[in-house]
Amino acid sequence: MINTDLLPKKNWPVFSPGWVWLCGAGPGDPGLLTLHALNGLKQADVVVFDALVDREMLEWAPNAELIYAGKRGGKPSAKQRDISLHLIELAKLGKRVLRLKGGDPFVFGRGGEEAQTLVQNNIPIRIIPGISAGIGGLAYAGIPVTHRDVNQSVTFVTGHDQNGITPSSLNWSAISEGSQVIVIYMGMKHIDHIRKSLLDARRDPNEPVAIVTSATTARQNVLETTLENCAKDIKVAQLEPPAIICIGKSVLMRQVLDWQGQSNGENPRNVDPLGRGRPAESA
Repeated sequence: MINTDLLPKKNWPVFSPGWVWLCGAGPGDPGLLTLHALNGLKQADVVVFDALVDREMLEWAPNAELIYAGKRGGKPSAKQRDISLHLIELAKLGKRVLRLKGGDPFVFGRGGEEAQTLVQNNIPIRIIPGISAGIGGLAYAGIPVTHRDVNQSVTFVTGHDQNGITPSSLNWSAISEGSQVIVIYMGMKHIDHIRKSLLDARRDPNEPVAIVTSATTARQNVLETTLENCAKDIKVAQLEPPAIICIGKSVLMRQVLDWQGQSNGENPRNVDPLGRGRPAESA
């Protein structure tokens, strides 16, 4: 366990009574928590945490009351309005309330909704960003979301809306045509619909796809497949969420950058996954 007293010497923000700090916990690995988040945990009176927050992080809040407010698709969960109202209630009691959310609170994490409700009720807030799973989770799988030989843009989308269905506002034809790499959050349940929508929009059926489950944790699993076969392969592999799905040629970089798989003794650095006929390190 890390000694939290070893924070660098700095005038760290003081967590005042009656404030709510909306804090990103990162994609799972406790080591990816930011120093501002760690400072907040040390001072908090109450920590309201999500389902995907590693419980080890909560040990860094030794004086805090711990309140679970996890939301998981298809399972009994606290309603978003009730969570927001509870945050307001706790703050009005003069508590230092740390709202700990997986990933980044403002990236498909409903942090914007919670922050808006708090501000409307005159609760002072602080926003502490976190590493989003769509970036950090893929990095742990050896997949860069951008690479100058692959893509100059990346599109992040959610696989379901507040009603639990694929968002009707998404223009899959435009996404297919304009997105070199697509990163999908919470897309496992509707992957077959997403796959068909992209194929109908003339996306290459042989395009590489990676599904990273429980990213950055000891339970991380990575499935590499194609757009045509991804739904079938997910079912055969019996993968379970949480998962990040990446569609695009950047998935091929895993052949070189799978840093967690280096223990097998292989040296892939002379492989060019993009098929350009030259070593990757000379790119």
